[in-house]
Amino acid sequence: MIAEAVVDCYTDDEAITGFATMIEEHLRTPFTTCVLGVEVVVKKIEQAADNGIVAVCAAGRMRQRIGILDLPLPEPPPEGAEWIAAYRHWLRG
Repeated sequence: MIAEAVVDCYTDDEAITGFATMIEEHLRTPFTTCVLGVEVVVKKIEQAADNGIVAVCAAGRMRQRIGILDLPLPEPPPEGAEWIAAYRHWLRG
């Protein structure tokens, strides 16, 4: 999975863009999870201006971007969550 995400990437910034693209394409959204005791709906995944990957979460009319690695996933996790695990593994590598 990592090789697929970073194919043709020459820098870490390009690799993060590759992971953001794969997570956006494969993580099934929307899905519901709990963040700090509040039920939220993960609407979509975006690449942040600082080159991080964030989940756009909604609770009622409120919206919050949460780093994808800080996002608690529900049980069972949504389809495509393995791409988040691959991204985490790549960052530690």
